[in-house]
Amino acid sequence: MTESVKSSKQFPVLRNLQYSLLKEGEDQYVLLWDPTGLGTDKLIVPLSYFYLLQFFDGEHSLEQVAAEYLKKFGEFLVPDRLERLVADLDGKLFLEGERVEAARHAALAAYRAAPVRKAAFAGKSYETDPGKLAAQIAGFFSSKEGPGRKDSEHKGQLIKGLVAPHYEIKDAGPIYAWAYKELQEAQAPHLFIIFGTYHAGLENGYALTDKDFETPLGVVKTDRAILEQLRTGAGRYFDEELAHKSEHSIEFQLPFLQHAAGLAKPITIVPILCAYPAASFADPRLYELRDRVEAFLRTLGDVLHAAGRPACLIASAELGHIGMRYGDSSPPTDFSFHRCMQNDLTMLKHAEEVNPDAFAQFIVKEQDSRRISGFAAIYSLLRLIGGGKGEVLRYDRGITDQFNSTVTYASMAFY
Repeated sequence: MTESVKSSKQFPVLRNLQYSLLKEGEDQYVLLWDPTGLGTDKLIVPLSYFYLLQFFDGEHSLEQVAAEYLKKFGEFLVPDRLERLVADLDGKLFLEGERVEAARHAALAAYRAAPVRKAAFAGKSYETDPGKLAAQIAGFFSSKEGPGRKDSEHKGQLIKGLVAPHYEIKDAGPIYAWAYKELQEAQAPHLFIIFGTYHAGLENGYALTDKDFETPLGVVKTDRAILEQLRTGAGRYFDEELAHKSEHSIEFQLPFLQHAAGLAKPITIVPILCAYPAASFADPRLYELRDRVEAFLRTLGDVLHAAGRPACLIASAELGHIGMRYGDSSPPTDFSFHRCMQNDLTMLKHAEEVNPDAFAQFIVKEQDSRRISGFAAIYSLLRLIGGGKGEVLRYDRGITDQFNSTVTYASMAFY
């Protein structure tokens, strides 16, 4: 035990964090946070320290990390400064180790004991008061960027699937509305399979939960019959259930789903978080993950077929991520954004044609240079939707930092 603790402190391992660049005058910093919500604090570090974090991989000792600093910046890093950095990271649960494991076990026990999955982002990303939220959602439909009042050309048809963003609702709400207006006017089933994008990585590629989801508009029930069948045939995919606690990508769909389909009739959902790259199908080093993905999709397909009930599949997904926040060396230009847009729309043509293999291969050929975070959710929808045809309804982007880093997203409908 002592040796393990000593090793983790001398050879620190950084968890899978998210970050954003900050600028104050001529100085640049990096804001770090934990996308799983296990660590709730944030940490701001100078760029020089951020450079060092790549060596917090369990293979480099603190002495070796200090040597990398000297090699890069030409000056010694005082040992107690490095030790303070490690202490700050550890205190905020940003480093793997016993403290994180204990916190993870406690959080999982609390999540499983809770009667519902609470709305983690109500009051932050959307209104928490039911009346104000209903008005907010309705306003997205009627806004000048929204779908307006004109009837969908597919009105009354059986809808099979949707793609909607999971970008901040306050900013992208009208783009969500384009997808959910199709649902509102379609012949919609009572069962919704929601593939959410998980931003912190999953060992099994998918994570299931049977918790009902609470929103300010009421509780959205999970489909216990489907989930019990999945627990029997694919129980390992419940192992990472805690991922649902703080992930926003499914939660952000629910007020729109309730507005469009859930307040007039009873609905149930199967909430599924996804996280794997397109490279899983091309890189032999990722074939074990690919096999887990294939096993889950087969089982889910079999369960849905046996249930004999129509379902609408929803992929909560973003597309390209370009700019310094996402690893590019410089901010996006108008040219680079338009190139990204053209590639997004070309890629989505494969989705419109319900061709999951071509969709995956497009990203593989690009070496995922635009960082398509919603690949797994869209791919899952395409694999299970069973034919038909899709249509891109609306495309847009959001700016995520002062360096013009950009996220792109779209709404789609499948019939």
